[in-house]
Amino acid sequence: MAEFTNLLSQEELEALSAGIQDGSIEADTGVNLGLTAVTHDLTNEDSSLGVNVSAIDMVNERFVRQFRVGLLDVLRTAMKINAKEVEIMKFGEYLKDLRAPLSVNTIRLNPLRGYSVAIIEPSIIFAALDNFFGGFGRGYDGVPPNRMFTPTETSIIKIMLNVLFGSLQEAWGPILQIKCEHIGAEINPQFAQIADENDLVVVSRFVADIGKGAQGNIDLVYPYNALKPIRDLLRSRVQTGDGDDVSDKEWSADLRSAAEDAELQVSVKLAEIETTLVKFEALKEGDVVYFSKAQYARMYVNGVPVFDADVGASGSQMAARLVQPLSPIK
Repeated sequence: MAEFTNLLSQEELEALSAGIQDGSIEADTGVNLGLTAVTHDLTNEDSSLGVNVSAIDMVNERFVRQFRVGLLDVLRTAMKINAKEVEIMKFGEYLKDLRAPLSVNTIRLNPLRGYSVAIIEPSIIFAALDNFFGGFGRGYDGVPPNRMFTPTETSIIKIMLNVLFGSLQEAWGPILQIKCEHIGAEINPQFAQIADENDLVVVSRFVADIGKGAQGNIDLVYPYNALKPIRDLLRSRVQTGDGDDVSDKEWSADLRSAAEDAELQVSVKLAEIETTLVKFEALKEGDVVYFSKAQYARMYVNGVPVFDADVGASGSQMAARLVQPLSPIK
């Protein structure tokens, strides 16, 4: 600034200052004067960029179907499971609403980097255990915070986790082939340090209802950083669907092959005559019924008009020649 000041004399500087004060010289005439500064924290990740949660919603829908069937096979109970909307939040915010004891399972989803966590509330475990041994699937409330799971309850948890792992691998299959690996188990979610408190995580919550009103949550929590490397896969999967070009062509060919053997009923209508019941009942053999013949006969397939046709005969054989297709009835 001193360099520019030295270009003007003291008298010129005083004249410039006086002109600005009395308004004879316009001020603030630079460019981009309407812009405002926006505060940006470089240490805080932006959850609106990168990971497409719509793709995770699709994965969760497939997971629910597989998980429900798998539990029915091994636990002999039909569990109602509903997937809630995927949320992106700080790991610390997610942990603050959780209360021990919970079945907190740290898992690795190869080839995704880092660790994820699967959390099952005790009400689901107790209800599944009661149902497995012939009960009505009753849950239990008021569990002490330091209560450990018994060996029998742990066995039920392992059964549920095996089904969960298989269902999760099937659900992720169209996007990425993953392999689930169980790392460790805790009852206190504070010990599941899959991320720092300020790191973002992707939370998939499933509300499960089993037995006599026993309801609880099953949470799958992915570190945000674990999904960022595959964000292009997630984005393209939402745009193009679950299949690829090869599988779509194979499916279309199989559908066409199966449909080609379907039997159809074809009929040709020469004309329609409107009459009354009295006249119809008065008809007898030898009577002549007059009607105006249309230019073309109408061909129906399973009762749906499809073609205009010419009808002809050759000896004792009748035939219909297709003239033009009909527009679909809207």
